[in-house]
Amino acid sequence: MSQPVQPPNQPQQPYGGQPVDGNPYAAGPGASAPAAPTGNPYGDQPPAPTGNPYGDQPPASTGNPFGNPQGQPAPFGGGAPFAPAPPASPVRNGLAIGVLVAFGAAIVASIVYGVLLGSIEREFGYAAIGVGFLVGFAAAKLGGASPVTIAAAAVFSVGAIYFGQLIGYAMVMADAAQVSFSEVFLDHFDTVTRVWKEEADFMRYLFIALGAIAAIGGAKKAS
Repeated sequence: MSQPVQPPNQPQQPYGGQPVDGNPYAAGPGASAPAAPTGNPYGDQPPAPTGNPYGDQPPASTGNPFGNPQGQPAPFGGGAPFAPAPPASPVRNGLAIGVLVAFGAAIVASIVYGVLLGSIEREFGYAAIGVGFLVGFAAAKLGGASPVTIAAAAVFSVGAIYFGQLIGYAMVMADAAQVSFSEVFLDHFDTVTRVWKEEADFMRYLFIALGAIAAIGGAKKAS
């Protein structure tokens, strides 16, 4: 049997010139089907940027972000390195040593001088000159004969002579009262100083002054 021939104007595809039931996108009569989209669906937009998206900005810095302005990296990861502390001045060190030596020598000399006075139970004025000379010589020998060292030696020698005489007086008073030296010197220090003032005369003050002058001479002798 023969098959019926379809009419010549019958559309062969559902997307032909006539609309098809249920297809809202079918073209009207006599309209051709729309062409399928080709290329970039976003063709109207500018092409995507290539390269560095932050091209207008300067390139990121490299190396240490805390480097110096010249771009050289600083050590230890932080800014410009701290300048090292200047070394201590030799003159300043010499002054400190001289003052300390003068103070120590004055303490030792005062004890020796006081023990000498307490042992012979009499005042030996010329020993005061030896105390001053010893203090000045030791200070200048180890710390240098600077004006500060010499002045410190003179002041400390006066104190050494004074306290040495107080030690001698305390020893004599302790021996007379049959008590310990520490009890007299520590517990009755005001009494010791009062007796010293009562018995002080012109020659005593003169030898104290000569002790300070001897400290200056000893410092110059050491230099």
